[in-house]
Parts: sequence; structure tokens; C-alpha cells
Amino acid sequence: MTNELHVLEKEGIESDDFIQQPQAAETLFVNEFIDGILDPSQKMLGPVKDGGTIIANTTPGCWGPMLTPTIRGGHEVTKPVFVEGAEVGDAIVIKIKSIQVTSLATSSGHDEAIVDRFIGDPFVSVKCPGCGKLHPSTVVKGIGPQAIRCSTCDTETAPFKMTNGYTMALDQKGQIGVTVGREGARRIALDAKNYMRTPENSVQNPVVVLAPSDLVGVMARMRPFLGQLGTTPSKAMPDSHNAGDFGSFLIGAPHEYAFTQDELDLHRTDGHMDISRVREGATIICPVKVPGGGVYIGDMHAMQGDGEIAGHTTDVAGIVQLQVSVLKKVALEGPVLLPNVEDLPYTAKPFTKEEKRRARELAEEFGVKQVEEAFPVSVVGSGKTLNDATDNAIHRAAKLFEMSDPEVLNRATITGSIEIGRHPGVVTATLQVPKTILKKVRIYKAVKKQYD
Repeated sequence: MTNELHVLEKEGIESDDFIQQPQAAETLFVNEFIDGILDPSQKMLGPVKDGGTIIANTTPGCWGPMLTPTIRGGHEVTKPVFVEGAEVGDAIVIKIKSIQVTSLATSSGHDEAIVDRFIGDPFVSVKCPGCGKLHPSTVVKGIGPQAIRCSTCDTETAPFKMTNGYTMALDQKGQIGVTVGREGARRIALDAKNYMRTPENSVQNPVVVLAPSDLVGVMARMRPFLGQLGTTPSKAMPDSHNAGDFGSFLIGAPHEYAFTQDELDLHRTDGHMDISRVREGATIICPVKVPGGGVYIGDMHAMQGDGEIAGHTTDVAGIVQLQVSVLKKVALEGPVLLPNVEDLPYTAKPFTKEEKRRARELAEEFGVKQVEEAFPVSVVGSGKTLNDATDNAIHRAAKLFEMSDPEVLNRATITGSIEIGRHPGVVTATLQVPKTILKKVRIYKAVKKQYD
């Protein structure tokens, strides 16, 4: 120890206070992933500057991690990033600058859990039915539904099977996908990692090794989005369970990540949304519940309609560019989404000059002195069911905007919509919110930048 540090410590000042902290990066490149558990006690990447850029090579979500028992959360998301200046009670504005699919093919389908291969939750606590090991390491032997096997006893170990599945080849221009037949699925399965383009640090078993081909010749438009985008919860939880619907599986669960309902409501940040409007050009404002926020990314999909009704869609790898900035003292319970204008409900789209002129004329005719200047906002809600998620979104909007629940219901009815993100329990409550209120709750600048 130097004499200077010795003197400082005698004065009661810790030497650690003078160890230079990492300088915040203007641009941070991310290609590290977690084992499926979002843990606020784990060291984050970064820091990245307030106003800086995160560029990430993301792994496919859902099926690959679901077939890999060492990934304990159902997804394989990026290691969280510390955003300079973000403190608990703040919010982080995340602008999605670009999303580029890199996978050349993928497989997906409706799932069914295999009952003797997990304890309580097949996403979290996988058990080999042969040797009984929890979270066993696996190897891929051949292709097909039996390909994923325990590396210790060679028993089939994947905790899920597809009841109806497909393999889809993806247009390299990012415009279209087509499901292939048995021979096409086999060709892709035999070169699985190359077709999936899984990042080098990813440990997941590529889903295409299953080679499903129940749907053949189905064409679908690509419009990629992020199923996972958000901030780190304030208590360790599986990444795919960071929402009210999947999170309900944790209530009273027979493993170390058990929650009560109150704990789930307090700690979750609803980063797992599966909202197809969370795509290039959109902005999402996320709560900060741990120092630095802990921004993480994953579960990119090539396409999806409202609801992800099959439980899964086309998981892909890709390159994502985000810009992050801190909103001080904006306490949110969950995310606020600002979709692209074309993704807004008809009733929520920003008004044209002509519409505003006609509204003023009509107001004057009936003695109304001023017409609100308002902008669209989508408040995310989640819960065990869609009804619970809707109630959650309405309550969150009412609390944020200091309105009554009935006022939010009225505004959402005539100036917005309730839209499904994921079935069974993620929605957005979209409504036009007066500029005066947006200013009061400190999100006006972000909203204006998105729509004005």
C-alpha cells in the first residue's frame, strides 16, 4: 500500500473509493449471455454512457434454451448492461435503432412438456429421467426429436416436445420466410449452427436439430422484433418469467426461485413482453429497479401477429442497435411503449393539422375554449390471464398519469385500444395522453421525439 492510501485509510476513507472505475463507453458491443437467471447481484457489463449506444449479437430465444437444461430460465439473453447515471426510481429510454436477422433458418411449434423430465417447472428445473441429474449437460447426437441427450447417461433429456412444428427457411434480404418439407428440414438440421447463426458464446442446442416439418410451403412476411427487452428485476428470477403471466409459475414454486405474488409484483420489470410492436423504430421506457438499470436483450423473432398464440414463434439470432438515455425521477412499475406510428391503433394515431382544425371549430360551436393537445402512449401490463394483464395496464396508466381507472378506461376506449402482446397475459393499454400530463410525469420529451 502506498503511503498516500495508508494516510487516507487512517482518516476513514476506503482505498476502494480511489480505484478508478471503468470509463463509460459511448458504444458498447455485447456478445455475452447469462445462464437464464437475471440476478441483480451479478456484475453487469459496461457502463455505457447516458445517451450511448448498445450493439448486441443476440441468440435465438425460447426453443433453443428450452432444449438446453443448463440454461435455467427458458431464454438465453444478453448479460445486462449498466447505464451511467441510472438510479433506482429513474427510467431508461431505449430507442431501437435497428434490428437485423442473421439466422438463415429456424424451427418452432406448439410445445408440450414431458412430465418426467422436470421438477415443478420445465423452463427452470430440468431433471434427466435417466440419471436424475438436475440441469444436466447435454450433447446432440444426430437429428430429430431424440437428438438431445444427457452427456452423463445418454438418455433423451429435452423437457419439451413439439405437438405441431415447422422448419422455416428465411430470405437473406429479410423479407419473407417459407416452411420446408422433410428433406429441407433434414438438410438444415445437419448443419444446425450454421443455419441458425448462433453467436459463438451461446451454449444453446439449436432447435433446428429437431427437424420438424408438419407445415410445408407456408409463406410468412418477416418483421423482426425483440421478445425480450428491458431492465433487470430487483430479485433474481428466470429471464423468461420476468412478466406477470410466466412469473405466476414462480409463486410457491418447488425450487430456489419461488416468489409470493407480492414479491413478483414488486420486483419484476416485464422485460419479457413478446409484443411485436417492439421493433425497429420503436421506443420503450423501462423502470430502473437496480443501480445502472441492467439493460438486457434477447428472444428476437422473425415475425409474429398479436398474441404469440402458439406459445412460440420464429426464434432467430440477430444484430441489434439501441440508444439508451436516463430519465431522472420517473418511477415506473413496468414498461411504457411508444410504437411506430404505423403500429398504433387507428384511434391513437397522431392527429393531422386538418383534424385539429376541424376539432377546434367543433369545440368553438359548443363553447369549449380549448382542445387537448395529446400524444399516444402504450402502457404495458401483465398478469396471470389477459383480464389480469388488462387490469394491470389500466392501474399502471392511472397511477402514472394521476387519473382514475374509469378515466383511463374511457380514454383507451375512444382514443386508443387494448392489444395483446402475449397470450396468456401481456397487453398494452394505448391511449392519447394530454401534453400537460406528459410534461408533469417527465416523459413528454421522449414522446414528442417519437411522434412530433
